[in-house]
Amino acid sequence: MAKGFDCATPLTPQKAKQFRADVYEFVCRYLVPSGTKRLTSDEAAAISQALLHIVSVFETTADRALGGRTAGLADGATALKTAVQLGQPTGSAIYFAVDFNATPGQMPTVIEYIRAASEATPNYLTGVYGSYAVIEAVSAAGACSRFWQTYAWSGGRKSSAANLYQYKNNISVNGILIDLDESYGNEGWWSLSSGGGDDIMLDPGVAQTIINTWISPSWYKTEDQEQKDYLHWLANELRKASGLPLE
Repeated sequence: MAKGFDCATPLTPQKAKQFRADVYEFVCRYLVPSGTKRLTSDEAAAISQALLHIVSVFETTADRALGGRTAGLADGATALKTAVQLGQPTGSAIYFAVDFNATPGQMPTVIEYIRAASEATPNYLTGVYGSYAVIEAVSAAGACSRFWQTYAWSGGRKSSAANLYQYKNNISVNGILIDLDESYGNEGWWSLSSGGGDDIMLDPGVAQTIINTWISPSWYKTEDQEQKDYLHWLANELRKASGLPLE
């Protein structure tokens, strides 16, 4: 399990480094062509240089998915163009947001939207962000392959299909408002420091510095066994990514 967050505030190089120092591993940012919340090339570079992964999410308005297939094709085309401009590697994922409490009657339209967005983004994985009901319905329909569930509108239920889970909203960390997320693998995140998708190769010296400077001190400081296990796993993931021996 990896620790991450999503936010509408662009990250400066300093902020990205602060979050990485706090042992966050990924940030979900907006893959939209304009507006104050959009991910830019400079920000993607800063996030990558801080050794954070990026999860791309496309959202213009909360209920855009109610536009169905026509909206999905248009949004997919826009997301594809933006991803290419940013240098997002093919094989990584673009999540399309269903940011409202979709009803059973609206679900067929939501599924049409996601399926069309997937058709319009060849060479990228397609994901959906939404409630438990949205994740379950879209997964059952086979409309996409990656799933980011929010706790909102989910009634305490968590889908077994989820690759990402948003479990808390609107908290202030490092001076900005964020939502908290965790990931369970195969997220489709990316970095400009990698060849694409889920593969990253780190310099062994950089990996060891991260372990020595941030992870090991945190491991010794905490008395929570679950946190110790997580930090041990994180250190070994860095070792694997850089060719260092596992411990």
